[in-house]
Amino acid sequence: MNIDRAVFAFAGIIILASLALGYWVTPWFFLLTAFAGLNMLQAAFTGFCPAAMIFKALGLKPGHAFR
Repeated sequence: MNIDRAVFAFAGIIILASLALGYWVTPWFFLLTAFAGLNMLQAAFTGFCPAAMIFKALGLKPGHAFR
């Protein structure tokens, strides 16, 4: 698995988990969904992604999007 796939998988898990928690626990978890979406949007424009930096530090191979 490379960094690109790990970032997309992590974002998907965060979004699905926060939607489930927002539905069953408290609507405040929908803010986590919004944060994940905003982070993905800013990463698309700036190329800066904190999750990609963490996965790089963990030793994952770089893909094409996050180097």
